[in-house]
Amino acid sequence: METIETSRRLTWGLAEIADSTGLSVAFLRNEVRAGRLPVRKFGRRVLVKDEDLKTYLERGSVGDERSGPLEG
Repeated sequence: METIETSRRLTWGLAEIADSTGLSVAFLRNEVRAGRLPVRKFGRRVLVKDEDLKTYLERGSVGDERSGPLEG
């Protein structure tokens, strides 16, 4: 499996993840609510640790039968 590289950051905001991946903020919020994308909250700010983002992107949206490795 290909390793997904992100920049050397500690955390990402949901809007930053959306801009970088093409996933919508609404989709990411649903993933957070479902417990599939771990976050840390600091007041109103919701942040995703870089290593958690890498793991999430490598794994995909668990529970969605359509997700998984893309066959090409």
